[in-house]
Amino acid sequence: MQDKNRCQDHFQALSFSSGEKNYSFFKRWSRCLAGFGVMAVIVSAAACKTAPPPPQTPEVGVVTVAPERTVLTAELPGRTSSFLVAEIRPQVNGIIQKRLFTEGADVNAGTTLYQIDPAPYKAAYEQAKAALAVAEAKVPSARARADRFQKLVAIKAVGEQDYDDAVTALKSAEAGVASAKAAMENARINLEYTPIKSPISGRIGRSSVTVGALVNAYQGAPLAVVQQMDPIYVDLIQSSAEVLRLQQKIKSGRLKHDKTAWNKVKLLLEDGTPYSHDGTLQFRDVTVDPTTGSVTLRAVFPNPDKILLPGTFVRAIVEEGVNENALFVPQQGVTRDTKGNPTAMVVNKEGKVEVRLLEVDRAIGDKWLVTKGLVAGDRVIVEGILRVRPGASVKVVSVDAVKE
Repeated sequence: MQDKNRCQDHFQALSFSSGEKNYSFFKRWSRCLAGFGVMAVIVSAAACKTAPPPPQTPEVGVVTVAPERTVLTAELPGRTSSFLVAEIRPQVNGIIQKRLFTEGADVNAGTTLYQIDPAPYKAAYEQAKAALAVAEAKVPSARARADRFQKLVAIKAVGEQDYDDAVTALKSAEAGVASAKAAMENARINLEYTPIKSPISGRIGRSSVTVGALVNAYQGAPLAVVQQMDPIYVDLIQSSAEVLRLQQKIKSGRLKHDKTAWNKVKLLLEDGTPYSHDGTLQFRDVTVDPTTGSVTLRAVFPNPDKILLPGTFVRAIVEEGVNENALFVPQQGVTRDTKGNPTAMVVNKEGKVEVRLLEVDRAIGDKWLVTKGLVAGDRVIVEGILRVRPGASVKVVSVDAVKE
């Protein structure tokens, strides 16, 4: 700009100069023109350098979908419960005289846990025993009298009424014996109930009473609880909708159902650690819980080390069936549209990108199990998705699915 202004000044000086001054002006004017030419060349060269390069075909990484045999499993929540539970209650009234177990210890069936004071029951038994002896002593005389009267009434020595009275007295004596035997048996049973025994083998919890406590027959509160924990039940929860979908898959042939394998159950503990023993599925409940819309499945597991305690939260892995032609897609190759539906970009035979609407069953590892929208041989884009759009031509590079 300064050069241009300088040239203009020289041009104005032309009107007032002559001779040597005119010659000097034209010399300086030539240098200005030469400077403008150099600048034009530089600007032209810079314009050539900033010209955009021709567009290139984007490169994408694809995974070719191939069918594979897959065993499908379901992970269900559940809680453990005792195989057998016995709530220990007294069957007679009395005072606890002894407690004969250690809380938290294992006990065997028939082990005496508590001893109720037996003294009043021993006395009642002895009294009943004596009453039986009195009743039995009356029978022989009554029987002899009835036999004599039977002979005398035949010869009309006594009246028939006397004979009937003698027979009635005999039957009354025999009934007295039977009643006394029952009373003695009842007293014996009550005496045997004074030692409170465990009906099952298992682990006993804390005691709710101490020595000297008064207990009542068949009271509501148990004295203690014995639980058998080996084996142990695991009650699992499965939604009725999942049960229905599983039945439809098996019916349509998409899943092959092996009852023997289905009965095997694996267990994960609360911290995610696999349980060392496999269990067996026993049954599925026939009633749906109306509050949760779920059904209960019961499995039984061996528990020799007592690792599983009643009430523990666990997760069980149940085999549903085998899909012989499962199609899997890496999760990075599946996106969601504005409606939340899963979609995938696929490179067709012409090398162009097209969008497929998918139906997915579940995530297994880092892949989606696709049930609809893809066929074997489809090339799904898993790398470079953001660089392409539907209908665009792309350069395909195969990506190792294991690497992902």
